[in-house]
Amino acid sequence: MTKSFGAYVRGRREARRAHDPRFSLRQVAERIGVEPSYLSKVERGLEAPPSEGKIVALAHVLGEDPDVLLAAAGKVSSDLQHIIRQRPRLFGELLRQLRAAPDRAVERLVREVRDGDW
Repeated sequence: MTKSFGAYVRGRREARRAHDPRFSLRQVAERIGVEPSYLSKVERGLEAPPSEGKIVALAHVLGEDPDVLLAAAGKVSSDLQHIIRQRPRLFGELLRQLRAAPDRAVERLVREVRDGDW
């Protein structure tokens, strides 16, 4: 994702609004529990991205993956932070090794871990 967090959110919201008027700035702001003026400033890059909870709520409203939206905001979900803190050395090494791996290799690893018989 090369767009800023705000530009990405605005683009997704406006794409949804083109087919459904419930995705106006005012209505989306209301559904995630923020003021419309605040959401407008976030979308225009005048305010920093909101809290994790608001970003997750926004992801659900927009039909986006919460982890993708959190990453766009430069954040990592608290559950992932907790997992990493349990074994920081191992997860740090794993992530560094996966940095250059092609997507298909990472996807294969995820499938193996998910479906594995430990």
